[in-house]
Amino acid sequence: MKRKYFGTDGVRGRVGQAPMTPEFALKLGWGRRPRAGQDPGARVLVGKDTRRSGYMFESALEAGFAAAGIETYLTGPLPTPAIAYLTRALGVQAGVVISASHNPHFDNGVKSSRPMAASSATT
Repeated sequence: MKRKYFGTDGVRGRVGQAPMTPEFALKLGWGRRPRAGQDPGARVLVGKDTRRSGYMFESALEAGFAAAGIETYLTGPLPTPAIAYLTRALGVQAGVVISASHNPHFDNGVKSSRPMAASSATT
């Protein structure tokens, strides 16, 4: 059975507790792999806020995307609207933001401007 992790604005939670683990982020990136013949040369833009855990999730997502054959561009800290704008302006297949918005510093989250295969990522 597939699990649904993404709510209306991504997935969030306490860092180090399911689902917000590096393993989950790796699987999220890998789960976005193109199906046969779809998205050849897919590119993804990844931004984040300034939470310390963002660096860990950024690395895990990038590793998952790389394993899936997806070229990843890391922007460093940028606000969500900037990632949304750059996703369209650069013509990449998806934009991902690592942020828990207004939640406490010990939380983090992942949201995407285009659908990701989140239900493929299992813990």
